[in-house]
Amino acid sequence: MTISQLARKHGLSRSTLLYYDRIGLLKPDGRLGNDYRHYSPEAEKRLRQIRLYRQTGLLLAEIRRLLERPKKDLAAALERQLYEVLTQIEALRSRQRVIVELLKNRRLLEQVRNMDREKWVKLLRASGFTDEDLGRWHRDFERTDPAYHQRFLGFLGLPADEISIVRAHSRQH
Repeated sequence: MTISQLARKHGLSRSTLLYYDRIGLLKPDGRLGNDYRHYSPEAEKRLRQIRLYRQTGLLLAEIRRLLERPKKDLAAALERQLYEVLTQIEALRSRQRVIVELLKNRRLLEQVRNMDREKWVKLLRASGFTDEDLGRWHRDFERTDPAYHQRFLGFLGLPADEISIVRAHSRQH
C-alpha cells in the first residue's frame, strides 16, 4: 500500500504519515519501483495502534515509547492519561460551577463586564471557593490553557509582573 492509499484509508493526511516517518513512529517497509513508500499490513496494524493511542490523548513521543516497550508500560501510561483526563474534567467542572453561579445571579453576570481581581475573587468566594480551590483553579487553568490564563489575568487588571508571579506559582504546584 502506498502512503497516499494508507492515508486515505485511515482518514489521515499524507503529511501526517510523512511526519510519523520523520520522527520514527511509522516507517515504510520499503520503496516501490517508482520510489513511492510501501507499507505492509504490519505497518498498517501499527498505524491502527497509533491512532487508537492518539484517541486517548497520548503524545506521539509516549506512543513511540509504548510501541517499543513491553505491554506492561501501556497500563501505566493509560493510567497516567486517565488521571490527566480526570484532572481536566475536574477543572472544567470548576469552571462550570462558576458559570452556573454567574448565570443564576444576573447582577453578578453584569459585573463581569467590569471585572477586576477583587470582584473576581469575591465572586468565587460567594460560589464557595476556598483558598485551596482558588489555587487549584489557577493551576488547572495554567495547565490546560496557559495563553488564555495569561489573557484572563490581564483582563482582571493585574500588572505584568504580578501575572508572571501568579503563573509561575501555578506551574510550581
